[in-house]
Amino acid sequence: MKKLAKHFLLDPKITFLNHGSFGATPKPVFKEYQRWQRELERQPVQFLGVRYPHLMRTAREALGAYLGTSAQNLIYTQNVTISLNIVARSLELGAGDEVLASNHEYGALDRTWRFLSTEKGFTYRNQPVDLTSHEAFIESFWQGVTEKTRVIFLSHITSPTATIFPVKEIIQRAKAKGILTVIDGAHVAGQIPLNLDELGADFYGGNLHKWLCAPKGAGFLYAHPEKQHLLKPLVVSWGYEAITPGDSTFIDHHEWWGTRDVAAFLTVPKAIQFQQEQAWDEVRAASHQLAVETWTRLHDLTGLPPLHPDPDAWFAQMIVATLPADTDLPALKARLLNEFNIEIPVIEWNEWKLIRLSVQGYNSRKDMDRLLKALKKILK
Repeated sequence: MKKLAKHFLLDPKITFLNHGSFGATPKPVFKEYQRWQRELERQPVQFLGVRYPHLMRTAREALGAYLGTSAQNLIYTQNVTISLNIVARSLELGAGDEVLASNHEYGALDRTWRFLSTEKGFTYRNQPVDLTSHEAFIESFWQGVTEKTRVIFLSHITSPTATIFPVKEIIQRAKAKGILTVIDGAHVAGQIPLNLDELGADFYGGNLHKWLCAPKGAGFLYAHPEKQHLLKPLVVSWGYEAITPGDSTFIDHHEWWGTRDVAAFLTVPKAIQFQQEQAWDEVRAASHQLAVETWTRLHDLTGLPPLHPDPDAWFAQMIVATLPADTDLPALKARLLNEFNIEIPVIEWNEWKLIRLSVQGYNSRKDMDRLLKALKKILK
């Protein structure tokens, strides 16, 4: 694997195997981030009051080209939770309506939908899914669809189980039945290729601070042009009754939040450029291979059955491996960090105990060896 650790600001004393939580920003990208912050402070009125529309449009155009859609279909947000709160809070749902999700969804957004179901009276359901094959997944998930289903909410890559779902097929089925699709792409941009126009979702939220390696506080919301009118601003501000020349109501209603630090957004083009300069397709392929090899070694160590039968079909640069049922997860995480300087999450999900490994371009086989050695000593 290409040696990229020198480009990152991570503490060299820590074996960092948790890129999936908050990402890590390369030095040249972070330098660009700080440049934009200084640029704002040099002339705040000109920056926010005059230059802002052009700067943001340029950043959206770069992101749109990267994600396979028009800049008019995107807004920048701080993270996917904010993006999908905009969507969930906008949709007119009530008693008798159902929102269908899988049982692998991210906790913050499960909570969002449950909160709104209590407020509005609709039903939020988490459908168990079969992971033996993509076909089995699609059929098992679709069994949860009823005549009351108005929205399908689904992760593209799940947070607790690192699983890549075949969302395109679900989106196509939903479209045929007139069901809205809301996709959580928190872990997608930078980890697997994404073309939003081809995917066809109605709404898609993503993070850019994770696998694209942009600064913290960079996310996006995509809305299909035919569905943008359904969205209401989460924060009503000056953009609500004005359209910036060259922009759309969708952008004006949702992107201007007053004196918000937009440096992370403006740095996204630099993050895209950095990965292109580092031949990131090769980095991703090597990272995936190392992740799958380590998945095999972890299950050889524990002798336990995996969550998935075929890691190549379900994982990219992030995998989960099974831990013994009697594992004390907080104690394990503390020992890995405090005794072995390894930063990695351990997760309890649907009675499974899992360890989630992220492999990024700055990781090496030596990092994986350290993890296996530590687990062998702790788990005995």
